[in-house]
Amino acid sequence: MVDTPYSVLKKTPARYRTVHFQQIKEAGGKFAMLTCYDAMTAAIFDDAGIETLLIGDSLGNVVQGQNSTLGVTMDDMITFSKAVVAGTERALVLADLPFGSYEESVEQAVASGIRLVKETGISAVKMEGGIEYVPHIQALTAAGVPVVAHTGFTPQSEHVLGGYRVQGRQDDAATHMVQEALALQDAGAVMLLMEMVPADVAAAVDEALTIPTIGIGAGNATTGQVLVWQDAFGLNQGRVPSFVKQYADVGRVLSDAAKNYREDVLKSDFPDEDHSF
Repeated sequence: MVDTPYSVLKKTPARYRTVHFQQIKEAGGKFAMLTCYDAMTAAIFDDAGIETLLIGDSLGNVVQGQNSTLGVTMDDMITFSKAVVAGTERALVLADLPFGSYEESVEQAVASGIRLVKETGISAVKMEGGIEYVPHIQALTAAGVPVVAHTGFTPQSEHVLGGYRVQGRQDDAATHMVQEALALQDAGAVMLLMEMVPADVAAAVDEALTIPTIGIGAGNATTGQVLVWQDAFGLNQGRVPSFVKQYADVGRVLSDAAKNYREDVLKSDFPDEDHSF
């Protein structure tokens, strides 16, 4: 595993737990999160030192080729979450509760959360929504399921929100988001993710909370940052959000490799003697 001098923890834990992220927050440190959907990629990110991996319902877009996250099922989340857990040693692994798995009632949320943790080995669930889900977070926490709350732009509510739009630009946005965030924290949320929120609003929320915050398109004042790995590392060859920094061009590497492989096959250069029995 690659370690860096930037960590505020005295030593890298054998396995990251929610308490470690609380310690990072209290020490004024930072941590990194990436989405992940398979064991091999999970092992690479884990070895690179990424502190936490999220099996996002974004798998609907980047794995299944859907145009939204709304079609992702609990069975989908369980399948991909098992794979990511199998590929990790140190990272804390959490997964989204998908659309339709918690909105009906507190009881449904608890049943879904317990199932996702029990059948996959993840350490926490992420749940989209605001103050209306305080009872759900309270019940999940009481049942032993840590919850990462998700506010700002919530993709599962894209039709209600009018599409992919920055949230929190109103005059009273900071006050409203702080109040909502405090309610989610008081309900038992162990972290709060803010998506597509103005940087000053996210900074106000982070300052008001004692729990760690995570940003995606929310400035750099949050405790942690998360990106969809296919966006950040160039596998996504389509539209990429403006807040994403591209750290590699994996798509180009794969494309070139595939072209070279095909050329070798057509020229009968592969397999050669070194790759034959």
